[in-house]
Amino acid sequence: MPNNTPTLDLVEFIETKILPQYAAFDKAHNLEHVTRVIRRSLEMVGTTGTDVNMVFTVAAYHDLGMSGPRAIHHLTGGRILQQDARLRKWFSAEQIKIMKEAVEDHRASASRAPRSIYGKIIAEADRDIVPDIVFRRTVQYGLANYPELDRKRQWLRFQQHMDEKYSVNGYIRLWIPGSPNEKRLNELRSIIAQPQLLREHFERLFDEETNLHR
Repeated sequence: MPNNTPTLDLVEFIETKILPQYAAFDKAHNLEHVTRVIRRSLEMVGTTGTDVNMVFTVAAYHDLGMSGPRAIHHLTGGRILQQDARLRKWFSAEQIKIMKEAVEDHRASASRAPRSIYGKIIAEADRDIVPDIVFRRTVQYGLANYPELDRKRQWLRFQQHMDEKYSVNGYIRLWIPGSPNEKRLNELRSIIAQPQLLREHFERLFDEETNLHR
């Protein structure tokens, strides 16, 4: 039976030295997000036959690059992992290289498949394809990064993002066949295909998020 519990001292290191860094990031990349990604990643260890410590570490480091420009956060995150000498306590140089590449490959807009099963796992686990989570994160990102936009323009940005990333013609790709994300993505696409229904979700979440800051 595969072990899906990471080494205790690695867990302690990650929880005390790595995860607290997510408190400085936006709501779409905060501690709640990385915790979900870690949980989903570990759920795939048994079916993929992967090293649980590597899977856990990739998930924990995957968005650390948000400390710099968002557009290259996957590359920055890979470099942060590779240069963290503390990881040598648990991993070989080859394992660290594989984990670095997995962080680099996790971004949804990547034009090619991840180079290893570890990259595929993190790319899959990083997909918050529960419709309400997708919608809320997009609203939160718009409010945090484009505060100058009024409600109508926030809606247009929201709608454009949904079309470009999640629609049937969007760039998002799933890499683990038969994953729960397939069903969730189909549900999400069904909502996107109904503009009035999509607008209703946006209006509700926009009101909730803006009311939080009043």
